[in-house]
Amino acid sequence: MRIGLALSGGGARGIAHIGVLKALDEMGVEIAVLSGTSAGSLVGALYAYGYSPNNIFDIIKHVSIFRSVRPAWAWSGLLTMDGLRELLINSLPENSFDALKIPLVIAATEIRKGEINYFSDGELIPAIVASCSVPAVFNPVSFNGGLFVDGGLCDNLPSRVIAQSSDFIIGSHCNPISNNFDAKNLKVVVERSLLMAINGNTKQSKAICNVVIEPKKLDQFSSFEIAKAKEIFDIGYQFTIENFTPADFQKQTT
Repeated sequence: MRIGLALSGGGARGIAHIGVLKALDEMGVEIAVLSGTSAGSLVGALYAYGYSPNNIFDIIKHVSIFRSVRPAWAWSGLLTMDGLRELLINSLPENSFDALKIPLVIAATEIRKGEINYFSDGELIPAIVASCSVPAVFNPVSFNGGLFVDGGLCDNLPSRVIAQSSDFIIGSHCNPISNNFDAKNLKVVVERSLLMAINGNTKQSKAICNVVIEPKKLDQFSSFEIAKAKEIFDIGYQFTIENFTPADFQKQTT
């Protein structure tokens, strides 16, 4: 049975995916195909390349999103992700989808056309950077003749794109919306508004999944709280271990 795993975007909350992967590894769940958006594309690429969840966590935990970005000259007020690109070059030296041990599909939004694009071959690193480029924060990424921003705008849990190549799909979603919200400042209001808008496109994606892993405690973290990496990682791991067994990831037949 071919098991597919779709990893959502979510900024720092995406570190929970690493904990989920660690739990799945310990349960003996073998992933045959991966898809990812934004943070999910980063975690998915490192896992597909062959890094263990512990190795992935070691790579990511030391990278502050604000240390890995740089001022952009072409777009006033925005940032580039050249630092992230350099990190990926060091971690994924072949820079090719062909170098991955597990097939991977990355979602990014073509901002001019207003449509989702999926990358699964050719250069790997530009596809990851494009998928991670949050609008109004990061400089859009020119790649393959298009101008790309965060894939979460159109498909934040790319399960549909791996449906044909999977017999069973697991969705790892790290953007739960709590009912207890404190509108303490403009930043948190804007972030929650964006999450609510993005979550709208995940409803159909979740319905495609056979199992959705969505740790509820992640709603207490901001997308930029990389300093809480260990706590976020542990929540993803513990939630998966405590709520699922290997039997939950087997195709049910009647």
